[in-house]
Amino acid sequence: MSHAMSGPRSEPFTASGPAAAVGAGASGYRGTALVTGASSGIGAAVVRRLAADGGWRLALSGRDETRLARIADQASGPAFAADLTRPGAGARLPRCALERTGRVDLLVAGAGIGWAGGFGTMPAAALDEVIDVDVRATLRLVREVVPHMVAAGRGRVVLIGSLAGVVAVRDEAVYSAAKAALAAFADALRYELAPTGVRVTHVVPGVVDTPFFDRRGTPYRRARPPPVPPERVADAVWRAVTRDRDEVFVPGWLSLPARVRGVAPGLYRRLATRFG
Repeated sequence: MSHAMSGPRSEPFTASGPAAAVGAGASGYRGTALVTGASSGIGAAVVRRLAADGGWRLALSGRDETRLARIADQASGPAFAADLTRPGAGARLPRCALERTGRVDLLVAGAGIGWAGGFGTMPAAALDEVIDVDVRATLRLVREVVPHMVAAGRGRVVLIGSLAGVVAVRDEAVYSAAKAALAAFADALRYELAPTGVRVTHVVPGVVDTPFFDRRGTPYRRARPPPVPPERVADAVWRAVTRDRDEVFVPGWLSLPARVRGVAPGLYRRLATRFG
């Protein structure tokens, strides 16, 4: 119930694409952005949106090297094909990005994977993969990038979450748990970094029309909420970054069930049990 991670696993780490120039002399320069999960779906849409803005120097990461190279050509930025669950990849990616671009002012953590079905039938390997990709790899990457932002006295981390992590979704227990972990992490990290000049944004999409559902092996069958295009999420990311937003729901009305769950959890659970 959200975003998609790039397809087949690549080798531990390869890089391609032109090196980005460094400096603030360009007109409208906002900074350098590192986007993960950039091979397709929300990540690729975020890359295109930031490229259209014209103020960002971009570095991209994803698991599908071929698709990633095509997106990198459109963005004129270096591409790093990597599976971030591999040992050490979370440290190598920001190091290589810093070597090629000189700095990272914005991290958009868009890599993610899902699984749908009864918890009792979920294979152990699928459970581990969801937690590894959606939680461990993201936290390790943020841990490597944030110190550089703190040293610079500026920066923003954008975590792509999911409505499933805010209200929980039937037959997506582990995915909901993983995205709930990211939501709590975003809040806690925001409080911790408040004095440093580094900001944290949590983007909460509902259902997004990406290959996510094809790759998890189960199509989306619910009538509501209807899927939105990934470009709509990318626009929300851009607005959140440029307007200094801590949290944004996509579409915005999805904040309503989140608020209902917060103020009347018993009522929400009864409704979810009946209609969810």
